[in-house]
Amino acid sequence: MDAPDLLSLPFFRPFSAQAVAPLSAQARWRSYEAGQTVLEAGDDAPEVYFVVQGMLRVTTRSVGGHEIILNEIGPGTLFGEIAAIDGAKRSAGIVALTKTQVCVIAAGPFMEFALSTRQATLHLMKTLASLVREKDKRIFELSVLATRPRLIALLLRLARPREGAGMIVSPPRPHHELAAMIGTRREVVTRALAGLHRDGLLETARGGLLLPRPEALKAELEAAWANAPAR
Repeated sequence: MDAPDLLSLPFFRPFSAQAVAPLSAQARWRSYEAGQTVLEAGDDAPEVYFVVQGMLRVTTRSVGGHEIILNEIGPGTLFGEIAAIDGAKRSAGIVALTKTQVCVIAAGPFMEFALSTRQATLHLMKTLASLVREKDKRIFELSVLATRPRLIALLLRLARPREGAGMIVSPPRPHHELAAMIGTRREVVTRALAGLHRDGLLETARGGLLLPRPEALKAELEAAWANAPAR
């Protein structure tokens, strides 16, 4: 994969080439194959990562040693910014799900840039605020929504536009992994997926799960939120 320009990354688009020039000189571009570990939980490498291409999984482990899937992230997202701010060790591991390219910037230069101007500082604050809002929504989702709308919300997050029509979740996720991401058991997810198949809202396609009517899924999810207990 060729190394793109730093301004091609969503985080840096609001800035001029001159503003990001010091970081551009220090940015490193790394590629990973599917299944490769990008970061281990407990690592103390002070770096910030920006996803250019591919999908990655964020995981941690329970006290009993079981893997817990926290999230899946794709192009345009960043990780490592919290460790860059507080200097703590990595709280989660990152594994590439597909062929992936990331841009890596050392924490020191990144924080120097983030604090260099009011615009840069506010931009980082807004990015962090967006992450907090998303995590709050996920927590509330797990707390009040039934299995089917939780699964619908997950599928819509994982899905990408598909040529022709609809959306697709690719690569396909095993049922036990989907279950781990919405806090339930594999057999419960299997039943919920079967229900979506029966309703014409989910199809098995080559290389993934096809969502032929994403708008119908969004409408069902919105109805579930409307009937959920008040926040």
